[in-house]
Amino acid sequence: MKSSPLSRNVNRISAPQLLLLAASLLALTGHAQSPILPTAPGTSPVIGGQPRLDTKLTAPSRQSGVIPLDRIVAVVNNEVITQGELTDQIAMVTKNLQKQGTALPPAEALQKQLLERMINDLIQVQEAKETGIRIDDGTLDKTLQRIADENSVSMTEFRRLLEQDGIVYQKFREDIRNQVVMSRLREREVEGSVGVTEAEVDTQLALEARDATTNQEYRLAHILVLVPEQATTQQIDARRKRAMQALSELRRGAEFAQISAQFSDAPDALQGGSLGWREANRLPSIFVEAINTLKSGETSDILRSPNGFHIVKLLDKRGKNAVPSVQQTRGRHILIRNKDGMTDDEARSRLQRLRERIVGGADFAELAKVHSDDPSSGKGGDLGWMSPGDTVPEFERVMNQLRDNELSQPFQSPFGWHIVQVQERRSEGLSEERKRAVARNAIRARKAEEAYTDWLRQTRDRAFVEYRAEEK
Repeated sequence: MKSSPLSRNVNRISAPQLLLLAASLLALTGHAQSPILPTAPGTSPVIGGQPRLDTKLTAPSRQSGVIPLDRIVAVVNNEVITQGELTDQIAMVTKNLQKQGTALPPAEALQKQLLERMINDLIQVQEAKETGIRIDDGTLDKTLQRIADENSVSMTEFRRLLEQDGIVYQKFREDIRNQVVMSRLREREVEGSVGVTEAEVDTQLALEARDATTNQEYRLAHILVLVPEQATTQQIDARRKRAMQALSELRRGAEFAQISAQFSDAPDALQGGSLGWREANRLPSIFVEAINTLKSGETSDILRSPNGFHIVKLLDKRGKNAVPSVQQTRGRHILIRNKDGMTDDEARSRLQRLRERIVGGADFAELAKVHSDDPSSGKGGDLGWMSPGDTVPEFERVMNQLRDNELSQPFQSPFGWHIVQVQERRSEGLSEERKRAVARNAIRARKAEEAYTDWLRQTRDRAFVEYRAEEK
């Protein structure tokens, strides 16, 4: 693999995952605006199955003089979940829901939701460890640095903000490690096995061409009541009644976010069940059929899928009739790698001196030929025309913030330290190759969502889970 910022195939947590982690931190601290999540194919929220990347956070330690014995509330294979861990989760989620202005569900329902989520997360972490997935401290440190960068704070300030809200940094650090582990598990168990045929791409493009004049985007929220694999008739009936109870509450005027937090088994249940904006081709067919009969603000009846029972609310819709185009950027850069024992500070300082020389009138291309560690150095650092998604997220994010001919400050990516200059921008119609790539990504994302939900349900069914009733 060519080590270039144009290569996205790096063994690291993806941009959408980092942004979700950052969004969770922002929801916790309230010290910055939440970043906008990417809308590129395959990066949007998932129906019923994306691994949880909103960080599990520990609430402030109880400061009473007496430390009670911590009882077990659930046994998951050979590990346990304690009441103290669950209580911490309840305190933190309650705080976040209050900050979001979401009405709290009944305490018993919230406790049950969180316990189920903790069980599912623990099962995935166990599965990952048993199959050899490990996240070393170096990788974890880089992930934490990226979260801090997403919030535009130093690591020192990052830790201070956590401690200010009562978050134990070491616990936060290990929770992030588990989230990355679960992400790697999903990539290996699901995403790597999802294939898309050329016939599927042809069908997708034909559908898009047919609907080109009426294509819509929809902003949705949903509730999912999962049905176990090989469920009995009694289990299916019980889950249907649960879905009907949720729908009945909604029909009586209850807030959708509150009912989602109380009844939904989806990973986004505590975020109001929001799926964001989606094109019809990135939604399950049962959702598309349902929302075609809804007006904005209306809620569907119960929808049945192989995974369980769904309720969908159409929040908004908008036309998408413009000719597809893509904003391309032409840029050049200088890369300094951390080689031969060079520290981050040394690499950044070296780039800062090069930047000052360029600002002072030195020729960018000549300096790139002499100093850049990237294969593009032979062309004076010229990267040519780049479309969204062609570069690694850290590089693209900085480049997108620059004006034409503006030179960035030194910044870091998985490949090293860079300065980048934007030379010009243009809007181009999508080529046939890129149209096929976009369609392929949309199909893969949809299939991966379904596959992950099935895999997670099967993994849960195989696990040994014992609930410990409260002692009287």
